[in-house]
Amino acid sequence: MGLDDYLLLDDAALLDQCDVHVYRSSGPGGQHRNKVSSAVRLRHKATGVTAHGDDSRSQHDNKRMALRRLRMNLACSLRRPAISWGAGLPPIVAECIFTPRGRGESARQKLAVGVKDYRFWAVAAYVLDILADCQGRLSDSAATLGISTGNLASFLESDRHLLTAAQVIRKAHGHKPLV
Repeated sequence: MGLDDYLLLDDAALLDQCDVHVYRSSGPGGQHRNKVSSAVRLRHKATGVTAHGDDSRSQHDNKRMALRRLRMNLACSLRRPAISWGAGLPPIVAECIFTPRGRGESARQKLAVGVKDYRFWAVAAYVLDILADCQGRLSDSAATLGISTGNLASFLESDRHLLTAAQVIRKAHGHKPLV
């Protein structure tokens, strides 16, 4: 099963692939938080990637937060050659790239997917893989995706964890930070 498969699983299927550890968390929340085991730690069995949720007094909310963070951690920390995604753009990425209206056929396409969209981390993983394959060069990565360099930079800056992962890739290849 590939990285894109993990990122596109629904919450129940992804949770089935994890070791779930429920524990008491310290911090604000008063007496209730100190008596109830509501914090959740997930460890993805196949990759060893972990995530936790302890922001809420509700175990259900914490499990949902841990799953969101697990998707983020999988996308940001695991790299593989973009060629392993198959020929051309993966469908999940292609459906997030469009030509803006009124710009004509020769206009650059635009990558548009929001952080709250379920496809965001799968698209982010592919973009980071492209960036790694292009040795951290933004212009080459944007050309590979068929979008502008500015659009790619905006996408990478849309989430601080995604930006950090991109900065790590760029630094490994001797490039300056994006911001």
